[in-house]
Amino acid sequence: MLSIHERIAEELGVRDRQVHAAVELLDGGATVPFIARYRKEVTGSLDDAQLRTLEERLRYLRELEDRRTAILESIREQGKLTDELTARIMAADSKARLEDIYLPYKPKRRTKAQIAREAGLQPLADLLLADPSRDPQTEAAGFVDTEKGVADPAAALDGARAILIEQFTEDADLIGTLRERMWTAGRIAAKVREGKQEAGAKFADYFDWSEPYTKLPSHRILAMFRGEKEEILELTMLAEDAPEQAPAGPSDYERTIAGHFRIADRGRAADRWLLDTVRLAWRARILIKLDIDLRMRLRQAAEEEAVRVFAANLRDLLLAAPAGTRPTMGLDPGFRTGVKVAVVDGTGKVVATETIYPHQPQQRWDEALAVLARLAERHGVELIAIGNGTASRETDKLAADLIKLNPGLTKIVVSEAGASVYSASAYASHELPGLDVSLRGAVSIARRLQDPLAELVKIDPKSIGVGQYQHDLPESMLSRSLDAVVEDCVNAVGVDVNTASAPLLTRVSGIGEGLAAQIVAHRDGNGPFRTRRALKDVSRLGPKAFEQCAGFLRIPGGDDPLDSSAVHPEAYPVVRRILKATGGNLAKLIGNTGTLRKLDPKSFVDESFGLPTVTDILAELEKPGRDPRPAFKTATFAEGVHKVEDLRPGMVLEGVVTNVAAFGAFVDVGVHQDGLVHVSAMSRSFVKDPRDVVKPGDVVRVKVLDVDVPRKRIGLSLRLDDEPGARDAGGRSGPRDRPRQPRQERGGGTAKEAAGGSMADALRRAGFKK
Repeated sequence: MLSIHERIAEELGVRDRQVHAAVELLDGGATVPFIARYRKEVTGSLDDAQLRTLEERLRYLRELEDRRTAILESIREQGKLTDELTARIMAADSKARLEDIYLPYKPKRRTKAQIAREAGLQPLADLLLADPSRDPQTEAAGFVDTEKGVADPAAALDGARAILIEQFTEDADLIGTLRERMWTAGRIAAKVREGKQEAGAKFADYFDWSEPYTKLPSHRILAMFRGEKEEILELTMLAEDAPEQAPAGPSDYERTIAGHFRIADRGRAADRWLLDTVRLAWRARILIKLDIDLRMRLRQAAEEEAVRVFAANLRDLLLAAPAGTRPTMGLDPGFRTGVKVAVVDGTGKVVATETIYPHQPQQRWDEALAVLARLAERHGVELIAIGNGTASRETDKLAADLIKLNPGLTKIVVSEAGASVYSASAYASHELPGLDVSLRGAVSIARRLQDPLAELVKIDPKSIGVGQYQHDLPESMLSRSLDAVVEDCVNAVGVDVNTASAPLLTRVSGIGEGLAAQIVAHRDGNGPFRTRRALKDVSRLGPKAFEQCAGFLRIPGGDDPLDSSAVHPEAYPVVRRILKATGGNLAKLIGNTGTLRKLDPKSFVDESFGLPTVTDILAELEKPGRDPRPAFKTATFAEGVHKVEDLRPGMVLEGVVTNVAAFGAFVDVGVHQDGLVHVSAMSRSFVKDPRDVVKPGDVVRVKVLDVDVPRKRIGLSLRLDDEPGARDAGGRSGPRDRPRQPRQERGGGTAKEAAGGSMADALRRAGFKK
């Protein structure tokens, strides 16, 4: 049997010693970003993706080992542990297999089989199974015992049958075989509950629907389970792919059970009784058990895929291009309550706030425009960030009029998902104590344009709105995955320790919430940090925490130029040796591509720092503090296109990708409702993962294919030569998995949820007609 380390190494396709080293570091308190960046020699250059997978598998396999130990102890206490059973338990390679083996020994409430065994009927069951030539009635007569509750031969046979049914149901090898057969051959069927047609209209495509288990995409699984949870749909787990006609005789599953226990109809006295027992075991017990197992398998697979999509989208959003340190005006749109305005300087400090009422019912347009113009001129505003919620397009037009007065301004519509969550948070109260809750959202909108990462880390990742059926996902799984993404993104970019907020510092390797607060308090009390070494003066920041965090904290303009780079302080001696070899000073060496590229990294390798670290140091010196995020650019929405009704098939528009799901991407083209680019409309070649083509935040050009105004559904294509209303040749159809909902739920962060299948399928399911 492979050890945990050996098994992970085999799964990752790496050497055992790499896994052993990584596990040792993780167990010692090192973070994934630290190990990936600064311990390449130790792990053989395992990257952050490999390390995250290793971390997850390590958690699972250790839980598996803990469960294995508990099961062995439980069976040993029962006095039933044999060498053969121990071997089977030790060989179990998954939690499901382990539980299958344990089932016969698992303490449970008294069953009919247990009562029958207590009445002395186990020998009768064993006899009839081993020798079907025995007559059941005759043999059962010998087990009648009124004192034990066995009143007659029929009661004895009922008890023997209960024992055999339990025995069949708890045979791990048999159940494993049946489960896999049902998975590959069966399907799920959905139908609407009586009288729920109107209330469950959003699930209309599942009112009469079935699909093989192996072909179900994650979003359809979650949609059907949600429909069942809301008591709109009835779901049935079918064992056969074509269940319309039940077989006249025993099913393949019943024949498998019978064959496993050498039961067959050979005309012997007990054959018919045993086959009836098999049929009852399958229909009354085993099929029900497999129903539960397959539901769990489908849900688990769907949840894992949904979490993967959420995490990938969150990563793209956090690593979106920052506009930089430019004075910015944030507009949080609204009708009746007005548009909230906040102006922040290049560092994100709030310098002015207002509330204006340009829209209905007040319609004080000219007054609002004058207020914005005055604020823009007074504070040197360069950028206007407009939230994409209610009244966004109308406010965008207001900003366009402002730009006519001040052509130096640039307007950008940004996602305001989570802004209301931030506004009401304890941190927002601490950060903006004198500001009304309604205005804090405008501040957040402005800051997330300047630096999306620095601002979005203040918000619970689940509220950012790039997930898929996120409210149906396990809280612990989702939080663990999203927290890992945030940690990886923050450490990939690096953090200016003299300007970072406490929430941002909290995400730095080795720094938790308490230590982040200590760093901010020390900074406020003693002024900016001049060197990384000064971090050691922070209360509770010991050698271990310094080792973990120092390389990710930047000090621009400090006493040592290396402190603004990603070179870890422990590796500064390598830089000193490089300086000695080049005969120059640090200021001249940094950014000197010609000199640095002539150096042989192997010349600076020693017993402490290997080739990977030296190579990273030279790359960092060439472009110190380089930001991995893309350059900032904006989309320009089409003039005269403000609402869905303004769209026409054939239009080519510019837009921003807001979300990417397994079936396609959603694009904001400035009409309050995101359009869907189905995966089949992304490229002329096959696209396995939409994220291979686009990511949230990308500026793209799309063609409008179909518009359904009543349903507010927009079909788009990245293939600009596509003809509007095009349909695929296959004529395939499938369900629309997206319940109708607002384009963005502020604070809730629910994703757009739509269908799989071809582009034409998606549009057809959305109600579009040729």
